[in-house]
This record gives sequence, structure tokens and C-alpha cells, in this order.
Amino acid sequence: MEIQPADPESYVPRFASDLDLSEEVERRARQLLQNAKEQGVHSGKSPVGLAAAAVYAASLLTNEKVTQSEVSEVANISEVTIRNRYHELLEAEEGVPGV
Repeated sequence: MEIQPADPESYVPRFASDLDLSEEVERRARQLLQNAKEQGVHSGKSPVGLAAAAVYAASLLTNEKVTQSEVSEVANISEVTIRNRYHELLEAEEGVPGV
């Protein structure tokens, strides 16, 4: 029996809530993750790391500033992981037509 990896999108609401971010940030983070899936960026990556990076990126894109440090604390992962995944998510975003 194959175990499916956790979906990064399932972590987004908790991280956004813990960081007091808006629904818009949550929506944008889910959009980033969906684009990453379509581009195959999520493969082999930690779902928690991807979700944290998506929340961080979405907060910047919507001008609700949170620091990498705050996100890393809530998600319990390193700031380096957030930085790496964040760049990958934004690159995936650029690769999507019509965005």
C-alpha cells in the first residue's frame, strides 16, 4: 500500500492563522502551491517547507509583511528551507502562462 505525501495546501490555513494573516494571503499561498504542482516543483520536497514558503511569499505579494523567522517558528523549519522553497515557488509562478 502506497502512502501519499501530505499535501502542502493542508498546512496553509494553520500557518496563516498562527501568523494572523488574511484570507487573501491564504488564497495566494494555495495558488502558488498549485502552480508549483503544475510545474512539478513540489516533487520530493517537504510539504511543510513548501507550505511555509508559500505563506511567506504570499504575505510579501499581498503586502502583509511577515519575516522568514516568524514563519520558520510557526512551521518549525529553518529559514534556509523557506528561502530555498520561496525562490522555487516564484520561479514556478513565472513559468505559468497568464500569470
